[in-house]
Amino acid sequence: MKDLLRRSMLNVEDKTIIVKQNIESSVINKQLAIFFILLLFFSATAALASPDTCPENHIPFGMSTALSGPAARLGVNMRIGVELAFAEANAKGGIQGRKLCLKALDDGYEPERTVPNIKHLIEQDKVLALIGNVGTPTAVVAAPICQRLKTLYFGAYTGAGILRKNPPERYVINYRASYAEETEAMVNGLINFGGLQPHEIAFFTQRDAFGDAGFAGGLQALKRHGLSEERLIIHARYERNTTAVENGLATILLANPTPKAIIMVGSYGPCAEFVRLARTYGVQSRILAVSFVGAALLAEELGEVGEGVVITEVVPHYRANVPIVQEFRLGLQVFNPEQPASFGALEGYIVARILIKALRTIKGEVGREEIVDALAGLGQFDLGCGGALSLSKKEHQASHHIWPSVIRSGAVVPFAWQELGQP
Repeated sequence: MKDLLRRSMLNVEDKTIIVKQNIESSVINKQLAIFFILLLFFSATAALASPDTCPENHIPFGMSTALSGPAARLGVNMRIGVELAFAEANAKGGIQGRKLCLKALDDGYEPERTVPNIKHLIEQDKVLALIGNVGTPTAVVAAPICQRLKTLYFGAYTGAGILRKNPPERYVINYRASYAEETEAMVNGLINFGGLQPHEIAFFTQRDAFGDAGFAGGLQALKRHGLSEERLIIHARYERNTTAVENGLATILLANPTPKAIIMVGSYGPCAEFVRLARTYGVQSRILAVSFVGAALLAEELGEVGEGVVITEVVPHYRANVPIVQEFRLGLQVFNPEQPASFGALEGYIVARILIKALRTIKGEVGREEIVDALAGLGQFDLGCGGALSLSKKEHQASHHIWPSVIRSGAVVPFAWQELGQP
């Protein structure tokens, strides 16, 4: 314990499981086979690299995301997914004969870098919308700018409530389930199937709007299960873009009794460090994490130590036998064969596919307002995710689905909440 408390004053420095993906021919139906052949035929005309500027005759979109720093692989994966969907669409003629173009700028997961990026993309590059930006602290500063400049902020890689106002803001539209929904699913699972009491669940979160969003959602879920006093809940924290988790772990170790479950709301680097240290110091609590952690990245970082860590996902498993995943994996084989499938890239792909679906409904000019109207006009639709999606003027979050997963033998595999009750 003394060693841990000494280490808590230090700031230590902050790895996607590379799995070769092969789709068995037995699971590829005739429609997907035709889709694959068409992509092969047209792939020579498509590119995945983000350009410095979008050609004048292209339809420009922008992204400000983490392409460097400890959250970089989350941003890179998201960009890969968006670019993949754009490449597919371009290979089939684009939108009204015009190709889609994505310009991605690096903000390092730091809000002060996001602001000039957003302004430059909107005012200088004249993008029609921002798509797939990564992070809550960056969204806190980016979304108001987009709202003020009347430019869509779509499909951000965050479940923060700040993007989910009621009534919704016109220029903010989401794909994924919220962090409140993720942490609620965890709390429900731990109590309903794991047999825990509300006060036996603790939180380890990033000290900013991201961590606050996850903790607030989890706390509300605990109250619905009968929690009477917030002070009974252990809340440990760490600073963004660091792996200085020792203070947070000390908070857990000093708790009496030690919590039986810990919900992590953070990125893969600090969360991995927290799990490693917790196990080293004998913490046997069940550990869970929200989707932003990047499940495969966390599993790679942890190795054997990650066994049994549960992660909620907002997309199906990237090996699932559902149409959108099969199309995603086929697309990777055609346009980016060296890139392994990941949850993050699949999310970027789904976000871009929703956007493309909306773009194809536009008759006439494709402009900023037309894109917002097209997305809000989709209503209920099926993208092949295994459940219906919906967008309207009053509903600005397409999905409310949660898919739990778990790390087993170094790999991330599907999980069922009922398994929490198994010995």
